[in-house]
Amino acid sequence: MASMSAAAMALTCLTAAPASAAAAPAHTVSRYVPLTGAASDATAARDAGCAEGRTGRSGVRVLFFGTQESGGRLRHPGTTAGSTTPRVPVDNARAYAAQWAAGFAACRTGGATAQLAMGVNNKSDGGVAGATAGAEWARIVTQTARQVSSGPVTIVGAVDAEPSWSPRAWARDWVDAFTGATSRTLYAANSADSCPTYGSSATACANGWSLGDLHYVATGAARSIHAIPQIYRTDGIQARQWSAISSWGVRNGAGPVRFAGAMSQRMACDQRGGCTNTNNTPTAAWTQLYEELNAHSDTAVRELPYVTDMRWP
Repeated sequence: MASMSAAAMALTCLTAAPASAAAAPAHTVSRYVPLTGAASDATAARDAGCAEGRTGRSGVRVLFFGTQESGGRLRHPGTTAGSTTPRVPVDNARAYAAQWAAGFAACRTGGATAQLAMGVNNKSDGGVAGATAGAEWARIVTQTARQVSSGPVTIVGAVDAEPSWSPRAWARDWVDAFTGATSRTLYAANSADSCPTYGSSATACANGWSLGDLHYVATGAARSIHAIPQIYRTDGIQARQWSAISSWGVRNGAGPVRFAGAMSQRMACDQRGGCTNTNNTPTAAWTQLYEELNAHSDTAVRELPYVTDMRWP
């Protein structure tokens, strides 16, 4: 009788295991890519792809190429319109991604595969309309996917949409145009600037955006969108903001956010410094998001397959 009771207690413990019992997946490395237009871009791309292939890890890798500007140009990540950094033709991103894929394929171990997400941000200071920029980026992603049509790398899209960087209409137009032009996956590696946290009755975020806008550009606009939000802060507030966004979707008939993982910036912080309480490790970022989502029945997830850490090239 005593042994049966012990067995029952053990079963109870197993079935009631908290969400925190889940382990974070091994992280991939994503990159900010300040293209120069020189031949060295191709070498850097192959080296970056090779380095990821050698890890033997499958998963999403994001390449952020910066801001789209008028005339089909790209401006470096982390810069403003007044920056004097080189501008390059947007098609240079296609060449870089193709070289990254070649490097990954040449060096991979353990049968690793990669979803290579070609990304830009939503800064609206480049003199190009959101719809025009979204359609242009869909073209670049589609053309790259045709070029890299076999092997272990699948080309998809990405966007770093942050409320502080554009009017909400610009970002919505970008996402609508991208998803209207291609069915390829779009990973939304977005921030949730000044959004409320779970349990708040507020819905306003920064720069005139709302929880509804954040949900739309991270899930609601199309079924091809999957969110890998920025969970940089060590205090966990960003995870609580994203559970609020997902809960808003459930309560308003738009469904929960389709989370694919979490994004950290630990390596980028180690490289450049200046990260006050925004240097989560990949494991911490994933754990904060996973545990917060599973703390509420309306936002709970069965899995959160990816975590990726940003770095400079």
